[in-house]
Amino acid sequence: MTPEEVMTKYEKYINPAATRLFRFMGLSSVEGSGEGWTVTDTEGNRFIDCLGGYGMFALGHRHPKVVEAVEKQLHSMPMSGKVLFNEPMAELAERLAAVTPGGLQYSFFCNSGAEAVEGCLKMARLATHRTEIVATENAFHGKTFGALTATGRDLYRDPFKPLVPGFLHVPFGDIHALEKVVTDKTAAVIVEPIQGEGGIIVPPDGYLKQVEELCHGKGALFIADEVQTGIGRTGRWFGCDHDGARPDLMAVSKALGGGIMPVGAFIGTEQAWAGFIEAPFVHTSTFGGGEMACAAGVATLQVIEEENLLRQSAENGAYFKAGLEKIAVEFPDVIREVRGRGMMMGLELTREGAGGMLMALMIARHVLVAYTLNNPKVIRIEPPLIMPRDVIDKVLAILYDAVKQVDDVVDEL
Repeated sequence: MTPEEVMTKYEKYINPAATRLFRFMGLSSVEGSGEGWTVTDTEGNRFIDCLGGYGMFALGHRHPKVVEAVEKQLHSMPMSGKVLFNEPMAELAERLAAVTPGGLQYSFFCNSGAEAVEGCLKMARLATHRTEIVATENAFHGKTFGALTATGRDLYRDPFKPLVPGFLHVPFGDIHALEKVVTDKTAAVIVEPIQGEGGIIVPPDGYLKQVEELCHGKGALFIADEVQTGIGRTGRWFGCDHDGARPDLMAVSKALGGGIMPVGAFIGTEQAWAGFIEAPFVHTSTFGGGEMACAAGVATLQVIEEENLLRQSAENGAYFKAGLEKIAVEFPDVIREVRGRGMMMGLELTREGAGGMLMALMIARHVLVAYTLNNPKVIRIEPPLIMPRDVIDKVLAILYDAVKQVDDVVDEL
């Protein structure tokens, strides 16, 4: 099919409004193939991927070791029959227990980040026999009902009210606000180590450890939503690692499948898992923990270790961020602030209209970026961890030219 034929089918059978928006933004290409940090459309145009599937492509597109592992599993046992034991799932659970912050031992596998968050919320209520959940304003935890209730933006919440009862929201990064609402009725506090869709908001140093200590002092559980920050994205295995924080429950997904398979998991301590151990079938998933998905997860963790991608994410992320900061200094009328850790960065712009314009200019120059869901003024940059510095330099040069163009018209936006 031609790109026009594909878009026509999108308009007719998927969502006409979304298709019109994509057309308006200049997104008229159809994905053809991906490799490493590039995406090639069906007409042969190559794009540098600085969006990375919202953090999914930590290893880039079609990493050969992950492809090999999934292909091998495809020809033996691709999906679990759920009655006999599942070797790839057992191996992935063991590896996650080894790399997650101390104390996290048990894993349940699902298919997405929102499912992982739902599992954490259920386990917290089951373990504590309490019902209240405290989340943060501007958070994003997904759009299924429980995850949506924890999400901190009314734009997504209001159309679906009434939501799940018993949820409270406090400002992110404010431990004193949290202290006022965590009580003996609180089952858990759920926090992102860095707010992703909220605009790449990094909390004050020590905040996550304070959340952990506050929760444990009140008999509540600490849930870390590492769906976007986990699996090497911030230069450590998990965002919590920067504070030395040890959650009771953790949600992971996105990068865990190596950009090849959809994989999610929630992981917990023995205490958090107590109710689940007593009643192991109160939470199940037909597709979660399939052999191909778990084989992809095992291969992903192996690649990160073998190719030293945690160090690469930290060092090249710092290099990338320094380049962004230089551009911000030169164009203060366009860029208000640069934030982030590792290969998870955001440019907060001075005007909301500048976000769409900058995004369109970058895509026109064949660099894929997007703004964050909760804050359209923030352009996210989440490239594959494997992106080398010469490609980073190319992206910075293209961004410089695009920001310069926005600067010429910023007062009109």
